[in-house]
Amino acid sequence: MRKTTVLRATAAASAALLLATACNSQRGQDDKEAAADGACRGQQTTGITDKTIKLGGIYPLSGPASAYGAISDGVSTYFKHVNGKGGIDGRTVEFVVRDDGYQPPKAVEEARRLVEQEKVFAVFQTLGTPSTAAVWDYLNKRKVPQPFVATGASVWGTDDKHPWTTGWQPNYVAEARVYAKYLKEEKPKAKVAVLYQNDDFGKDLLGGFKEAVADSGIKVVAEESYEVTDPSVSAQMTSLARSKANVLLDITTPKFGSQALAADAKNTKWNPLHIVNAVSASTTVLKPVGFKNVQDVVSATYFKDPADPQWAEDAEMKTYKEALHKYAPDSDPANQLNAYGWAVASSLHKALDAMRCPTREGLRDAVRNLKDVKVDMLLPGVTLSTGSDDAFPLETMQLMQFKGERWQLFGEPVDTRKEFGAPTK
Repeated sequence: MRKTTVLRATAAASAALLLATACNSQRGQDDKEAAADGACRGQQTTGITDKTIKLGGIYPLSGPASAYGAISDGVSTYFKHVNGKGGIDGRTVEFVVRDDGYQPPKAVEEARRLVEQEKVFAVFQTLGTPSTAAVWDYLNKRKVPQPFVATGASVWGTDDKHPWTTGWQPNYVAEARVYAKYLKEEKPKAKVAVLYQNDDFGKDLLGGFKEAVADSGIKVVAEESYEVTDPSVSAQMTSLARSKANVLLDITTPKFGSQALAADAKNTKWNPLHIVNAVSASTTVLKPVGFKNVQDVVSATYFKDPADPQWAEDAEMKTYKEALHKYAPDSDPANQLNAYGWAVASSLHKALDAMRCPTREGLRDAVRNLKDVKVDMLLPGVTLSTGSDDAFPLETMQLMQFKGERWQLFGEPVDTRKEFGAPTK
């Protein structure tokens, strides 16, 4: 009888201890959640609820850069795919796309509409250096996140007065350094002719290239610029051909990239190594010229090419193609711009997952504190990393050359920050 009483007492004591431990654990969790709630209290929750996230994007669906509209298809497809699987942390994503026609004043108008009328949580993906520069003062003043802009201007990472704006793709200075490194190794006495867009985009990449080759045997012997309102760049290409340069650095957006490639192919008396910047490296730019006319053109990339057979069995590529077929059946899965959209949307997904607070401030802080985050559509070895003094999420690129009907990667990935350091202000 006494033994049974002791056992009962011991069991009761154990149960009490377990209950106390559980209560303490729950109290500790409750305390943490209360602390988090306190830290998040007073922050902006416009555009986000327990069930939805509303995002806005501004793209040139019309005008001289309309080829970039395919990016919005890739982004929209990604979010529809994620919504079909339950959303992001249980929240369904609504992605509102606006067309600015690649016109900065129109971009400002659309940004105001997204913020003041649509009440979006963030303006994700403003495309183009001029349009992004036109709206970032407004968005930062309103404390609206502007994450992962679709432009590689170095200012998005070197500026410290716009904490709500963050780049995504490798910056143009870093890209220029990759081309300079390649030429130093392959054509150390190269004479370079440059065609560039006369805005911050073109000047940024050209300036980075000149700086990178300043103390080498490589010389820039001719430069021609164009305006986005120009009907063509044929006159500029004729002028550059007279330089007899053996390298052409082509810093253009898609419409003018196609024109430059076509002019180069037509002029059989001038056969420079043609380097086309990454923003015009899509096969949609090359195809109108004829693949036979763009053989051996060089560029650089950081995400997987859906036309490259080496990714045919890649799980993420399969998911991308299946989702595009389901949600955007009229879109070409082989178009790299669609894949770009998928990759950047997937990157934002990672940042949204990392928010400490489901608020605008939480997203701002999350995109500034990424640590080697893997995104499956990026090339192996390419990850997202940012810090308080580093707003360049992607820093690694790999060269590629056009062969047959697709791009082929060559060489090793170049970590531009490790090899060259960060661009300066």
